[in-house]
Amino acid sequence: MAAGVNRKISASAARSHTRKGKQNTSFQLPRGMFKKILVVFFMGLLAWAYQATQPPPPKICGSPDGPPVTATRIKLKDGRHLAYKEHGVTKDVAKYKIVFVHGFDSCRHDTVVAATLSPDVVEGLGVYIVSFDRPGYGESDPNPKRTVKSLALDIEELADQLGLGAKFYIVGFSMGGQLIWTCLKYIPHRLAGATLIAPAVNYWWFGLPANLSKEAYSQNLPQDQWTLRIAHYAPWLTYWWNTQNWFPAFSIIAHSPAILSRQDLELLPRISLRKAHEAQVRQQGEFESIHRDLMIGFGPWEFDPMDLKNPFLNNEGSVHIWHGDEDRVVPVMLQRYIAQRLPWIHYHEVPGAGHMFPYADGMGDAIINALLIGNNSLP
Repeated sequence: MAAGVNRKISASAARSHTRKGKQNTSFQLPRGMFKKILVVFFMGLLAWAYQATQPPPPKICGSPDGPPVTATRIKLKDGRHLAYKEHGVTKDVAKYKIVFVHGFDSCRHDTVVAATLSPDVVEGLGVYIVSFDRPGYGESDPNPKRTVKSLALDIEELADQLGLGAKFYIVGFSMGGQLIWTCLKYIPHRLAGATLIAPAVNYWWFGLPANLSKEAYSQNLPQDQWTLRIAHYAPWLTYWWNTQNWFPAFSIIAHSPAILSRQDLELLPRISLRKAHEAQVRQQGEFESIHRDLMIGFGPWEFDPMDLKNPFLNNEGSVHIWHGDEDRVVPVMLQRYIAQRLPWIHYHEVPGAGHMFPYADGMGDAIINALLIGNNSLP
């Protein structure tokens, strides 16, 4: 019978054998694979970020997936439709014809001067007012090519198609008031007079002193400062910023009472009447309405309103700014500077008034009387 071989293995040899076994069974990425994984991850992150910044296409009124057309509209030369609403006496008997420009997150139904104007003024003076949905709002087609200048040209074409005559008056509220500057720049020959009610101010206009602009800008809530900063410096992030849930939303979009003055809060019951048409304001999508408003209103402008000259050298018309001294949306210090810089503007500062002061009793009459017949008395 053969004898077995008795082999002894040292402890160190056993440990070495165990290590080799473990090394042989461990997983190793092929050379260069980790860098490829990082590249793929980074590209995926970029793709997600790109998708997050891209707004959905607008739901155009009258299209198969869009809201129905219920408003009276005109067709502009470029094929877009502009919805409008008429107020006051009829055009054929009107002595004064006014185009009203609504503000941010509003539509043609938000015609504050028409809503608060007394029958005595409407019929006594013969006042006709037409309001319209700015591009992307209500039932007006979006304008992806919209510029600072384009709205003034839309207004001119609206006036021509409605037969308002060689000259007409223009009135705008809040961001609509800011856009009156574009009419004074690009279609001054068509204006009989203009009124800017609590007009928004672009903090980056070159004509504003840097220290004053910075001080006024700092009075905004932090989330509002960020929203305006992004609209100016990184407009391609505007959609993402205003739809994300990580940081507080723009106060006006969120309808936050934090930006309302004492008088604004008192006027809320009157302002709340707009709930009947509120759903129409953004019905075609937020990007081509409120987001594009921010990008145009607070982005780089093609001109500086501080450089404008008086369009009525022979006093055949006048330009007015109305502002509340307790406005928490647009700091009053900016309007005071503009009125000082442009002395041909008739400046009306309303004591104790906030941003929504046009809804107060008698303000509609006061604003229209000052524009049309030069009566500057406050209610």
